[in-house]
Amino acid sequence: MRETSLQVARQLDEDWLNHLLAQLAEFGKLADGGVDRQALSEVELDARAWLIDLARELGCEIYRDAAANLFFRRPGRLAVSPVVTGSHIDTQPSGGNYDGCYGVIAGLVCLKALNDAQVVTERPVEVVIWTNEEGSRFAPGAMGSSAFVNPGKLSDHLGAMGVDGVLFRDALARHQTRFAAIPLRPDREMACFLELHIEQGPVLENRNLPLAIVKGIQGVRWYQVTCHGVSAHAGTTPMTLRQDAMTLAREQLVHIEQAMGDATDDALRLTFGRWQVTPNAINTIPSCVRFTLDFRHPSTEKLAQLDALMRSLSSEHVTVEPLLNKAPVTFDARINHILQEAGEALDIAHTTLLSGAFHDAMYLAELCPTSMLFVPSHQGISHNPAEYTDPRSLAAGARTLACALTELSQSLKGVTS
Repeated sequence: MRETSLQVARQLDEDWLNHLLAQLAEFGKLADGGVDRQALSEVELDARAWLIDLARELGCEIYRDAAANLFFRRPGRLAVSPVVTGSHIDTQPSGGNYDGCYGVIAGLVCLKALNDAQVVTERPVEVVIWTNEEGSRFAPGAMGSSAFVNPGKLSDHLGAMGVDGVLFRDALARHQTRFAAIPLRPDREMACFLELHIEQGPVLENRNLPLAIVKGIQGVRWYQVTCHGVSAHAGTTPMTLRQDAMTLAREQLVHIEQAMGDATDDALRLTFGRWQVTPNAINTIPSCVRFTLDFRHPSTEKLAQLDALMRSLSSEHVTVEPLLNKAPVTFDARINHILQEAGEALDIAHTTLLSGAFHDAMYLAELCPTSMLFVPSHQGISHNPAEYTDPRSLAAGARTLACALTELSQSLKGVTS
């Protein structure tokens, strides 16, 4: 790791990092300490305006795109594709102060560290705010990053109706009108993308580690299973003569668990999350039971095994509907090597993890070399006002990011060469 990269990491202003996180938390602040800052809402637009002013003070060029993604670019010595970091600032309706926000704020703090160290990078370094990652106002989530990578997807998103009755196209138009003076990003080129994020799980805290290099994102399958029976009186119908949809549903659940569950497989995630029972009465045998399955695993073979199993469940009385299919994502090995070198050079204890949650980086990996860093989440809590990461871990993640961004931005040979 070059001394210049370490110098920038040491210049990182931890106090400013914490101060900016606290300031951003004021936009949409809730009485319980959490935040409600929905994508492209007026309060989120106000937060964006504040961040634009900060980026200008740092000497950045500001760009937007058709999906209302914002880009803060610190110019390099050459006008070539930038090294990019960032995340999102929209939240859940009762969200915390770190999810997404930490990655954006840490990116700006890294730009300040480059300024303070008086380093001129070869490549530009850019911080991005992706639109509607959470998907809590408009569905699906990660609209901004997916449309940036695949511009044709934007037209699919325009008709999405928000939970407040506002169409995405109308919210997007308000953003573009408010920030009309900001030029469009001239292209989609990125040398690489790095996303710093809270873990949103308990592993790092349980291992007493401040940092993880993320190997990839698990593949996901969502299914809905509907089991059909016949309603009848709970007190008068003998057990042997019942067509109980709940009994049938339980049998399917056990079959799936026995076929796919493995307590020794640390990567496996299997959740039966939503249940709907008809008629849902205490003294009536259910006539219809629907439940959902959320299955996550990094192995394409394991995912294919589940797909085959779910197809085999279909019968006269069981309907299986696929809801979501996401392939596993493997992050760039060269970037992860640089992240590992940065952690070691900065004497920051770290491990490697797979992400079980979706992130904007999942889409960016289709466009350019991509990876992520995680810092701990206290008790694994996220999407909750109690979301918390200790300042030492926040600083460790930001310093590693600063070191890696500097290293990557000094290379003109290509990240994966």
